[in-house]
Amino acid sequence: MLTVDEVGAIPLFSGLPPRELERLARTAADLHLSPGEFAVHEGGEAALFAVVAGRIEVVKTFDGVERTLGWRLPGTIFGEVPIALGSGFPGGYRAAEPSRVMRIEVQQYYSVAAVSKDVAQKVSALARERMGGLQSVTAEPQKPRVTLVGHRWDTACGDLRRFLTRNQISFTWLLPDTSDAEAFWSALGRPALDGPVARLADGEIMENPVVRDLAIRLGLQTRPRGAEYDVAIIGGGPAGLAAAVYGASEGLRTIVVEREAPGGQAGTSSRIENYLGFPSGISGDELASRALQQARRLGAEILVTRSVAGIDPATHQLFLDGTDAVRARSLILATGVTWRRLAIDGFDRLIGKGVYYGAARSEASTTHGLDVFLIGAGNSAGQAALHFSGHARSVTLLVRGPSLADSMSHYLIEQLRAKSNVKVQLRSEVQAVHGETHLTAIDILDKAGNEVTRHDCGGLFVFIGANAETEWLPADVVRDTRGYVLTGDDVKKAGGWSHDRDPYLLETSALGVFACGDVRLSPIKRVASAVGEGSMAIAFVHQYLANEEKAKRGQS
Repeated sequence: MLTVDEVGAIPLFSGLPPRELERLARTAADLHLSPGEFAVHEGGEAALFAVVAGRIEVVKTFDGVERTLGWRLPGTIFGEVPIALGSGFPGGYRAAEPSRVMRIEVQQYYSVAAVSKDVAQKVSALARERMGGLQSVTAEPQKPRVTLVGHRWDTACGDLRRFLTRNQISFTWLLPDTSDAEAFWSALGRPALDGPVARLADGEIMENPVVRDLAIRLGLQTRPRGAEYDVAIIGGGPAGLAAAVYGASEGLRTIVVEREAPGGQAGTSSRIENYLGFPSGISGDELASRALQQARRLGAEILVTRSVAGIDPATHQLFLDGTDAVRARSLILATGVTWRRLAIDGFDRLIGKGVYYGAARSEASTTHGLDVFLIGAGNSAGQAALHFSGHARSVTLLVRGPSLADSMSHYLIEQLRAKSNVKVQLRSEVQAVHGETHLTAIDILDKAGNEVTRHDCGGLFVFIGANAETEWLPADVVRDTRGYVLTGDDVKKAGGWSHDRDPYLLETSALGVFACGDVRLSPIKRVASAVGEGSMAIAFVHQYLANEEKAKRGQS
């Protein structure tokens, strides 16, 4: 517990009357930190801190790389910027050695400031000074971690761009036939290459890079570090990341295997307006980025660019593509779903070359001044249409049915109506696509008049529902006719349960194998429900592991 003398030794509080010093000593938190332990993380809630003993390092992550911005020594304070702005902490504050810090909650600070104008003035002045310092740091030009040279319609280049974007890796993309690309090759003193080329920040050149090799060079984890885990999670969407956060926070050795990038299908959403706690909405990739940081900070391992070739439900072992395997005591299936494919002649030939399933936010920049079309009537299509409307000349939403009201949220419909360059075309279908090296035009059937018209098209984005791709799962994991995984009572009703106890709510037909999120048979497909199921799955994992331990002790 803090003493009056210790509080009075902090210069900011040295002029306070004894009664206020005593109140602070009685109400302020007394934090004893070990080296590497955070007093507050980046984005943490506003509060005022004062260093009593030790040394605190100020760190901030830029483009996935942590930088040290400064130090706080005994007698100094931090937290003045969040208090002044009513925001979270712009950086993290970590003990560099055994340290002691006092934490004063916002309301406690305001009580002190009401008594002492001197304290309030000093905190305000320090906040202005520190904000100036932060502005100078953020104004420094940040070098991209990758410079990518490749053609817009090159599928390999498109895959690399999507991978970098979804994994929050900054990059500069140069088209080969531009002066910037000529200057790039000239600076390297070598002739231009045809295929995509990636130049890393350290100068390394990768010709026609494979995504996984690039991930390794960028320091992303692609192989498990441990020999065995308490829980292995397949899929890094909202459900998988929620399970990772709760699993790691509760002391479980946790690993997530993701074949592309954390965020899943939700990570490609341009805006999620109805997720609790974000009144202004949040993009899918930002939500995924926050969840990813949280999971890693709590100790979860996240593997990217790795697919699961198969599982052994009896031993809970994962077999990854290649030769790696992951041993775990329990499994969580959170693989989500994939966009349903359209059976249109020539469609597959133009995927990635003007035709896309879903839409990452990064694709919007390639549609400047073009006329683009979206197929779909759900929230994902509506959100994408709104996002593209700020880039494309026109956005047309093609809907098979007579109305949006049955499939799209009311707030999205109203926002679409307010956009002058967004058009909704009902009772319409794409009949054909045209283009040699890339998409140039599409044929649209207007079912109301049974008329087909051709339109120039700078991009076609498809949002027509999704399928659960679970063919790789063994027969031990029971699914319905569409591939969705059965859990809980649905497993019993289907005759897939043959064990002594009843299955847990999210448990599949295989003991200790759970499913959550969109891959699980459920009428509700929402980000919020996926996050809830991910956290619930960990609760059931705990029960399962506890019962297993109890059974082992009984046998011994």
